[in-house]
Amino acid sequence: MSRSGADRRSRLRRLRAWCRSPQGRVWQAAAGAALEEVLPGLFGYHIVLLGPLCPGADLLAASRIRHRIVAGEPGWGGEAGLWARPEALPLASDSVDAVVLAHTLEFAAAPHQVLREVERVLIPEGHVVVLGFHPWSPWGAAWLAGRRRGGPWGERLLSPVRVRDWLALLGFDVVAERRLLRRPPLPAEGLLLRLRWLERPMARLRPPAGAYLLVGRKRVLTLTPVRPRWRRRAVTVPGLIKPTARGMR
Repeated sequence: MSRSGADRRSRLRRLRAWCRSPQGRVWQAAAGAALEEVLPGLFGYHIVLLGPLCPGADLLAASRIRHRIVAGEPGWGGEAGLWARPEALPLASDSVDAVVLAHTLEFAAAPHQVLREVERVLIPEGHVVVLGFHPWSPWGAAWLAGRRRGGPWGERLLSPVRVRDWLALLGFDVVAERRLLRRPPLPAEGLLLRLRWLERPMARLRPPAGAYLLVGRKRVLTLTPVRPRWRRRAVTVPGLIKPTARGMR
C-alpha cells in the first residue's frame, strides 16, 4: 500500500471516530440546521456536495434540487458517488446550479483553486455554500489540538473574512451568512447539550463563533452596448447647382 493510500485510510478512521464524538455529533446537528435554512432557497437542476463527510450524514436533505451529486476524494468518508479532486472537478463548465463545500477548503491542498473550480462549473447566478471552522474560536483551538494529536483535519483553517475576499475576487456576492457553535467544544456530550442555551446570549455578545456558513452567488457580467454617436458632415455633390436669390423669386 502506498503512503498516500495509507494516509487516506488513517484519516478516514480518525474522521469516523471524530464524527462519533460529542463534538462531531453537535457539529452535524448545527451544520444540518444551518443548511435547512439556506438550501430551500436554492433552485435549479443539479447540486453538488463536496467535502469530507461523516458517514450517514445527509447534508443535502433540505435541498429542493432533485439531482444531487456527492463528490469527494478517497479517504474523505461519506457516501461519495463521484471520486474527484476538488481542485480539478470532472464537470462541465456552467453546468451546476449549486455547490456545497463542507469543510472542503480546510482539507484541500490548494483551497483557492477549489473556489476557482467551483466558479467554473457554476452557472451564472449559481450559488456556493461554504462551511468552515473559525480559526480564532475555541473550536478552532480544539481543531489545532486535535491536529497535533493526529486528528482528522487538514492543513489550515480559513477565517470567514478571507473566504469572503476570495469569493469577491472570483466574482461572487455573499448573500447570506450564518455563525454556528457558540458554546465551547467540551468533551462531555451531556454538558454540551445542556449548554445549548448559550447560543442566543453569546450571539448578542458576538464572540468568534466556532464555525460559519457563507452563501455566495456568482455574478453575471453584463455588457452595456455603446450607441454610435453620429455627427453631421457637409457633403458637396458635383454638378449640383446651388439655389440663387434670382431663382427664388
